[in-house]
Amino acid sequence: MVGLAISILWLAIGIICVCGCIWLLLYAIKLFVPIPGRIEQLVWVIILILCLIYALTLLSGSGGVGGNPFHLQR
Repeated sequence: MVGLAISILWLAIGIICVCGCIWLLLYAIKLFVPIPGRIEQLVWVIILILCLIYALTLLSGSGGVGGNPFHLQR
């Protein structure tokens, strides 16, 4: 149970970092080239779908993704 909680926390940290990087990238691109609103929405929808797939895979217990990246497996 504790392992699942730790995995969910790492997932949340990862999602925050990825969304921050995507926002910064979109901001930098918009400084030079105007991006239509539809394209920006499409990027965020793709990110949301990937995060949902990752979260569902984590919660289902299959695939071996997620978890503490610093945990040493023996």
